[in-house]
Amino acid sequence: MIQLYGFAVSNYYNMVKLALLEKGLPFEEVPFYAGTSQEALAISPRGKVPVLKTEQGFINETMVILKYIEQSQKGTPLLPSDAFERAQVLALAKEIELYIELPARASYPEAFFGSKLPDAIKEKTKAELLLGIASLGRHGKFSPYVAGESLSVADLYFLYSVPLACGVARKLFDIDLLAELPAAKALLQRLEQNPNVQRIAADKEAAMPAFMAMVASKK
Repeated sequence: MIQLYGFAVSNYYNMVKLALLEKGLPFEEVPFYAGTSQEALAISPRGKVPVLKTEQGFINETMVILKYIEQSQKGTPLLPSDAFERAQVLALAKEIELYIELPARASYPEAFFGSKLPDAIKEKTKAELLLGIASLGRHGKFSPYVAGESLSVADLYFLYSVPLACGVARKLFDIDLLAELPAAKALLQRLEQNPNVQRIAADKEAAMPAFMAMVASKK
C-alpha cells in the first residue's frame, strides 16, 4: 500500500492527500516532520514533506508525486489526457506555487507565528502577491474549476495555497486578494463543500495544537 509521509498541517502534504482521496486510492498516513537528521534525510533528501513511499522506494517533491500518482494509479483523472490541456493545468499549478504560495510563505512568520519581519520582506511579499493574483486572474478559467470543467491538479495548488496567501494579505496589508476575482471566491466555497476537503480540514484542525506546540518549542 502507498504510504504518505508528512503532517496534516502542511499545505503541500494536503495537496497529495486530496489527490489520493479524490482518486479513491488506499493509502496509509505516516507522521513525519522531516528535518536534517540522517534518518529523515534518507527519506527526504532536502528534509521536506510530503514524501510518498512506494514498493520501489521514496518519491519526494509535491508535483513529482502528483504526476507519479496520475501516471501509475487508477481513479478519477486529475490531469487532462490532451497534451496542450495538460500543459495548461501544470502551468497554472506552477504559477500558483511560484507567484502566490512562495511569496506568501516568506511572510508566514509574522502573519501566523508572531514573529517580526523586516519591512523589505513584507513589501516584497505584497508586491509579488498582487502580481501573482493578477496572473491567476488572466490565466485561470474558473468555469467552475481553475482550469475548466473538472477538478485538476491546479485546484489542489489553488485550494491549499491561495487561502494562506489571502490570510497573509489580510493580516499584514489589510488587502482582499480576491476582491477582483469573485469566481475564485466562489470556487473556494465550492471546494470547501467537498467531503474529502472537509475530512482534510478536520484532520488539520486536530493536528494544529501539537504543531503549534512544536513550533513554539523551537523558538
